[in-house]
Amino acid sequence: MIDQGFVVLQRWGLRIIVVAAALYVLGWGVGRTWMIWFPVSLAILFATVLGPPTKRLRDQGVPAAAAAGVVMLAFLAALGFLFSILIPQLVEEAPEIADRAAKGVGEVQDWLVNGPLPIEAGQISNALNSVEDWLRNSAGDISSGVLSTIGVATNVVLNTVLVLILTFLFIKDGHRFLPWVERLGGHRVGGHLREMLYRAWNTLGGFIRTQALVSFIDAVLIGAALAIVGQPLWVPLAVITFIGGFIPIVGAFASGAIAVLVTLVTNSPRDALIILAVIVAVQQLEGNVLSPMLQGKSMNLHPAVVLMAVTAGGSIFGITGAFLAVPVTATIAEILRYANERIDASLTAGGDPVAALTAPTVADVDADASAAQGRDT
Repeated sequence: MIDQGFVVLQRWGLRIIVVAAALYVLGWGVGRTWMIWFPVSLAILFATVLGPPTKRLRDQGVPAAAAAGVVMLAFLAALGFLFSILIPQLVEEAPEIADRAAKGVGEVQDWLVNGPLPIEAGQISNALNSVEDWLRNSAGDISSGVLSTIGVATNVVLNTVLVLILTFLFIKDGHRFLPWVERLGGHRVGGHLREMLYRAWNTLGGFIRTQALVSFIDAVLIGAALAIVGQPLWVPLAVITFIGGFIPIVGAFASGAIAVLVTLVTNSPRDALIILAVIVAVQQLEGNVLSPMLQGKSMNLHPAVVLMAVTAGGSIFGITGAFLAVPVTATIAEILRYANERIDASLTAGGDPVAALTAPTVADVDADASAAQGRDT
């Protein structure tokens, strides 16, 4: 029994080493070619939002190129409005926001030391000072551009143009991709590839659209509360709340903390407590009502998985990794769910689960082709 245990341990140890080496090589390759994958990733995310209206126009008889062009023009007009009105104000006020947030950290430290709680200065000074230093040092980085994800590219203008062109091509010809993948995969795996990619696309699109709507609602509610209490920086703080909403859990916590700290310095402790209560109420509304109602079971990820994904992505790839972590995790989870469904169906029918994943029957392929034709239509 001990000998057999070592045999299994050796076999799985070698497999883990080989898989780890393969993942390392894959990560190295992605890192070396990130200037290509970065605009492709952004274009795919934009296409998940712009794809449905383009499809509706095609269904009404509009040519694919014209439908994609109309949707892209509307998208560019919305971006132009955003950059011309909201973003410049946010960039201009970013250093002041960072400075006041840092002062708010100092006031919290003074209250903890001199207030009713018996906490010594040494117990909290290191942590709070590090936060304060980070806020002050990041003021210049924030003011240089809120969309720091784009800033990692070697040429912002070139990558912006590339993302827009790729987005146009994706929403124009994307409906032809799945049938092509199915033909390329052949009889054995074509249907599986098409179904997995179709589910991953729906999951990704649902996440992006829902997250944008939820972030917008959060920004409106929190921005309205900031305006009511007389916060002079309520517009840039609302924009920060909207942008932070795309990074689940961590983004909402960080943007809410900045809003409370800035209000503490700009207004009063009473107003800061009011904003804190509003943020907590909005987060409860988002977590218990908005996200379950709007997303349903499309994501089906435990909050712990989301938190670990955001932490891992942010630690390895910075803001870009934190932003893309949840969509990537949701896509992988959807692929694993499909594999589980095939295995469960095979075990229920008394078949071989491995064969269910590698060799679909003719009936399966015919059914998959009919479903694909219906979706393409």
